[in-house]
Amino acid sequence: MFYETIIIGAGAAGLMCAANAGPNVLLIDHAKAPGEKIRISGGGRCNFTNLYASADNFLSENPHFAKSALARYTQWDFIELIDSHDIAWHEKTLGQLFCDGSAKQIVAMLLAEMDRAGADLWLQSSVTDIRQSENGFTLTASRDGQPQSLNCRNLVLATGGKSIPKMGATGFAYDIARQFGLPVTETRPALVPFTFPNDQFKPLAGVSLPSRLSNQRASFDEALLFTHRGLSGPAVLQLSSYWREGEPVTVNLIPEIDLFDILKTQRQTQGRRALKTELAQLLPTRLVEYLAQPLHLADRLADQSDEKLQTLTNQLSAWQLTPSGTEGYRTAEVTLGGIDTAALSSTTMQSHTTPGLYVIGEAVDVTGWLGGYNFQWAWSSAQAAGTAIALG
Repeated sequence: MFYETIIIGAGAAGLMCAANAGPNVLLIDHAKAPGEKIRISGGGRCNFTNLYASADNFLSENPHFAKSALARYTQWDFIELIDSHDIAWHEKTLGQLFCDGSAKQIVAMLLAEMDRAGADLWLQSSVTDIRQSENGFTLTASRDGQPQSLNCRNLVLATGGKSIPKMGATGFAYDIARQFGLPVTETRPALVPFTFPNDQFKPLAGVSLPSRLSNQRASFDEALLFTHRGLSGPAVLQLSSYWREGEPVTVNLIPEIDLFDILKTQRQTQGRRALKTELAQLLPTRLVEYLAQPLHLADRLADQSDEKLQTLTNQLSAWQLTPSGTEGYRTAEVTLGGIDTAALSSTTMQSHTTPGLYVIGEAVDVTGWLGGYNFQWAWSSAQAAGTAIALG
């Protein structure tokens, strides 16, 4: 059976590519349903892009690689597509766009676009062998338990990374890339919670507050969430992409508060109160209780010199913590690293050395921030490959 183009992986990038790659396209996935990561994303409402998406919001060994695809298919282009399907949306925070209704609307839209283009979709089908042929590629696939021999001129790898293996994620794309001589950079979980030894933050599980998390590479001002196993929340997930084992992170619990001036003023009028009483007006009570003993917060405010108040301010604005690790691929939203961009064309996503072989989406060494950026990379890279294939 011959197809002009076969795309492996019916996630965000694969669906988008199938809708734009021209005639005679087959999309294959081993899952029961397409777009499963889309469906669960954004609490079921899909954070489908970001108003501020640019190459500056992505990590890669080549930070310039994403510029071409992102510039030629922007967030505004995807918003136009959303609007054309009458899908209502809203901005939640920091440019993050969500469906008013359900993430299933995005999947349905992409399937409708695929149908319009005449692409075929095989689900619960696996590819077991890929070989280069004289005119493209020969694949062995299993569909409904029956082996199928397929031939195509163009092959697109859109199977994503290793994140969330319970949804079927594997390193398939990396294996195929290596088979065809494409190098793969180091991969690791990204946008993932930090863990700490001895469940030290278990008493604070569920406590959340605005914070600033930073290390020597990056800094993010977003919410921090304490968990039974460690730290989570947007600020933590963002910084995790820039963190390496054994490194400390700095937590600022009062990024928008001039604590020294507040306590100094309160000392004049509320000097008999305990420090923790005053801090509980500014920080979550359970957090203040947790810090009360190590920071001597039971002491009276009147007994604090300017030096002591400054020391306390410094402690709360530069809390040094060293994670023992992360939650790993089990809960990581994306995979950092992937197929080396040096092996691909930034304008078409095609392999430099294997004509007809394309790689798109998360499988590539381009990893976005939290907040719709990774979906935008899926749309943009898929559009780049699909357009190149369609134009022949």
